[in-house]
Amino acid sequence: MATGTPTTKNTRTSGRPTATYRGPAAAGAPNLAGVEGVRSTVAGAPVVLEFERYDSPDLRLATSGIVLAIHRTDDPAHPEAFWRLDLPDAVEGEQLRIPATPPDVEGVDPDVPAELRELVQGVLRGADLAPVGRIRRVRTVESLRDGRRREIAEIRRDEVQLATFGSETTLENWTEEAVTVSGGPAGLLDALAERLAATGAAPAEATAEAELDRLLREAAPPPPARWTGKQGSAGAAVLAYLAEHADRLAAEDLRARRDEEDAVHQLRVAARRMRSALQAFSSLFEGPRAEALIEELRWLGRALAPARDLEVQEERITAAVHALPPELVLGPVQAQITRHFARSQAEAKAAAIAALDGERYAALRGAIERFLQDPPLAKAASSKKGLSAALKKADKRFDKRVVAALDALASGEDAGGDPDTAIHDARKAGKRLRYATELAGSPKQAKRLKAITKALGEHQDVVVGRQLLRELGAQAHAEGENGFTFGLLYGRAQVEAERIEEQLPELRQR
Repeated sequence: MATGTPTTKNTRTSGRPTATYRGPAAAGAPNLAGVEGVRSTVAGAPVVLEFERYDSPDLRLATSGIVLAIHRTDDPAHPEAFWRLDLPDAVEGEQLRIPATPPDVEGVDPDVPAELRELVQGVLRGADLAPVGRIRRVRTVESLRDGRRREIAEIRRDEVQLATFGSETTLENWTEEAVTVSGGPAGLLDALAERLAATGAAPAEATAEAELDRLLREAAPPPPARWTGKQGSAGAAVLAYLAEHADRLAAEDLRARRDEEDAVHQLRVAARRMRSALQAFSSLFEGPRAEALIEELRWLGRALAPARDLEVQEERITAAVHALPPELVLGPVQAQITRHFARSQAEAKAAAIAALDGERYAALRGAIERFLQDPPLAKAASSKKGLSAALKKADKRFDKRVVAALDALASGEDAGGDPDTAIHDARKAGKRLRYATELAGSPKQAKRLKAITKALGEHQDVVVGRQLLRELGAQAHAEGENGFTFGLLYGRAQVEAERIEEQLPELRQR
């Protein structure tokens, strides 16, 4: 290679060496005369390709690592237009694509498909979408042939125009060339690199799409800084915990909208952890804002609960049926379970997504961020003692609820007690204490509490499951089927609930 020629970084496309270069606008085609192996060239007709990014006016998608764009090409052989959505956690090849409908009126932006808009609604929180940047390529593909007119290489030349829109606009122009070698003599790729270098081209460090993404991120207004506070203080510990799970809530929002496994559950967990922290450490905050946030997080948990609960119950009941000897499974039991949960889960998931799309949820996300940026801290938040005092209070609350559950079991429903509700209340108090202990940096104690709350949660699942089994048995009877299997499972669930109840004193002792 001649002195001064830029080093070519080779990649491989379908097993063929490929290199990409960037040069000045309108640099012109390289002079290929005398390149060993090249006897003729054939250039195709130019085609236009457009890539247009959509975002909110304050570029919320770009700052969240999300790409929403429309691709168009006027190639007469392969005309194409499609929408593309890249989410932060998507691996290569998992971008979502939807065919695009051209606008009815020339110059009018096409509508973003509802299914894509819905997926990013949690990030947009009601903001409008509009074009924020465009890449326009005029592409020419040149085929390099040997003496037998066989293609030995291809040079794809793009005249690129990049523009950003908004209060400050950017307009850049350059030439991109991609060389792919499929035959010819050894060293052909390096020889072509020398000719491209003569036109001012150098190995490309970034694609035009990456360049546009960088410009949009730089143009986005920086998000308001979250409060950090004095290191080691109670306020700093609680706000760091809230921030961690606010970010987790945002991530699980995207997964839930894509109907990914366990996403609704993890979304609820993030909301519940934030609510528990605010409740357990309420003495660190003053004014009504913390209580209002607790109420809205409680609403979100309840809105998502049916979808998660049905998912858990279907898994539990299906597993219980499969564990039975075949002779105890009478009638189309699994078919009835599938029909029941398919209908119920579809309704519950639709309700959950409707909640995530609503104004109340958007307001909640905004309130969380404002709370993290400007928390209404009380004097107790400035020292570390605020954590220990709150932990003692949460511990007493949990013990009180466990005692109430034991009393309800001892007195029974005939005496006006409701053991199931009392145990569920103990479980919620235990989770609050567990999360508070976790926040305060006591992993061993948090682990012990997790074992206890898991047992209490198992009891709640059994209680909910009994009701569903009763419904399934009644439904089977109404449809002329045999409800024996559901009755059998109901009895087993009752035994399981009693086993957990007998363990409650031991759990309290732990």
